[in-house]
Amino acid sequence: MAPRKHPPPRAWQRMLSGRRLDLLNPSPLDIEIEDIAHGLARVARWNGQTIGDHAFSVAQHSVLVERIAAELRGDLSVRWRLAALIHDAPEYVVGDLITPFKAAIGLDYRALEDRLLQAVHIRFGLPGELPKHVSTLIKRADKIAAFLEATQLAGFSDAEARRFFTAPRGLSAQSLKEIGSQEPLAPPDAQAIFMSRFQSLIEAFSN
Repeated sequence: MAPRKHPPPRAWQRMLSGRRLDLLNPSPLDIEIEDIAHGLARVARWNGQTIGDHAFSVAQHSVLVERIAAELRGDLSVRWRLAALIHDAPEYVVGDLITPFKAAIGLDYRALEDRLLQAVHIRFGLPGELPKHVSTLIKRADKIAAFLEATQLAGFSDAEARRFFTAPRGLSAQSLKEIGSQEPLAPPDAQAIFMSRFQSLIEAFSN
């Protein structure tokens, strides 16, 4: 008697929009910005180890990174500002693993995250793989955001944060003042500011 075949394990997630996103072979057609915003507003940065009544969400972090990228590069085009805003979009389904854990998991996790991000890019009219100078700028802005979050919210001293993240060089004192202190928001509020920023950028990008 032939051994009974078991169906492969489920590799898709149902979204509130009704979409089913295949995590191993994601289709841009199954990606909706409302699902991304909802998920990112409920994913905590720093594993939730931040001050305040609410977690500091990936949605808030994303808005901060886009702002910093634009401050670092005053002539940054709308399409690349959009790329900065959605740079952590895969985390709406895979969560925000802290950097040490990502390093321990290795390349398989990064490959999964990269495939998801490429699908997100294509869904919103961006190239699957960003130009090198754009991805480098976004990584720099990401590390500056991490520095600000670490020192303002996560209990890092300034000296300790400088060892692990990028200090906000390239930002004027006025820019830092305008960016201000980060205050963790309730998920609906974080979702709203992310969606508002996305709508402004996508409308400008489409025109």
